[in-house]
Amino acid sequence: MQMKTAASTLTGGLTGSLKSRFKTIRRYKTMYLLLFPALIYFTVFKYIPMAGIIIAFKNYNMVLGLWDSPWVGLDNFRDFINGVYFWDIMGNTIIISLYKLLLGFSAPIILALLLNEVSVQWFKRIVQTITYLPHFLSWVIVYGLMVALLAPGDGLVNMLLKENGFAPISFLTEPAWGRPMIILSEIWKDIGWGAILYLAALAGIDPSLYEAARMDGASKWRQLWHVTLPGIRSVVILMLILKLSHILDAGFDQIFMFANTFNQEKIDIIDTWVYREGLERLRVGLATAVGLFKALIGFVLVLVSNKMAKKFDGQIW
Repeated sequence: MQMKTAASTLTGGLTGSLKSRFKTIRRYKTMYLLLFPALIYFTVFKYIPMAGIIIAFKNYNMVLGLWDSPWVGLDNFRDFINGVYFWDIMGNTIIISLYKLLLGFSAPIILALLLNEVSVQWFKRIVQTITYLPHFLSWVIVYGLMVALLAPGDGLVNMLLKENGFAPISFLTEPAWGRPMIILSEIWKDIGWGAILYLAALAGIDPSLYEAARMDGASKWRQLWHVTLPGIRSVVILMLILKLSHILDAGFDQIFMFANTFNQEKIDIIDTWVYREGLERLRVGLATAVGLFKALIGFVLVLVSNKMAKKFDGQIW
């Protein structure tokens, strides 16, 4: 009797939950229709291809195909972790990602804070336009500009160095300059675009807060610390969490363009290594295993980021 009562209660609860969901869908049907194309996109191009991760556990052979290729279990993962290249590419990926996180993340915030203090509107608009235009250039074009500026023979920078009595520097081939070039070019390309979001957040701060701070005798630095930064704190935390969840994405397009025989040991990352192993050497199983390894780490970081978001949401400095 008790089992029947529990079963009926459970059935009634599920039915009520389904009815509530259908009511919600009918109420917001327009929103769901707008969401439908995005759901189709992610289903077709993101979730269905996930079936291909079984290649990570096989010795994939194009002739035999996906299903008939022999299973190898975790051998591909062991080959990657025990390989002589593991620590090099992992170290390069983490170091470059951390530099981009520390320097590339803070640069747009600093630019937005500086532009927020500019009272001459035409000058502010010109600076904004100049700084965010590079974002629309591909890394192929950016690398071409770097070659024109930094080539050891006829690059503009090295020509100026030689005219002033200094020896030319091989910025694009010297291993010691590999990582600095990656970081600096990333900042130059995206600093203006990243600043747009923070400028929008700064525009939403109540001006009366600055007036109250000035009446209390607060200097510009005090206003920055007690009004401006708390006003954009939620946006900064959100962007930081998004960056943390993609910390192993050091930038394939950029590294692929900048890497060469001379500096590859310092800037070779997981994505470029997977490209070479999977498409050039046709070790598809190993490349898929490494991609899955990276995806699992990213998944863990997303979970940690969500926990951080819940922790900081609604908090005050």
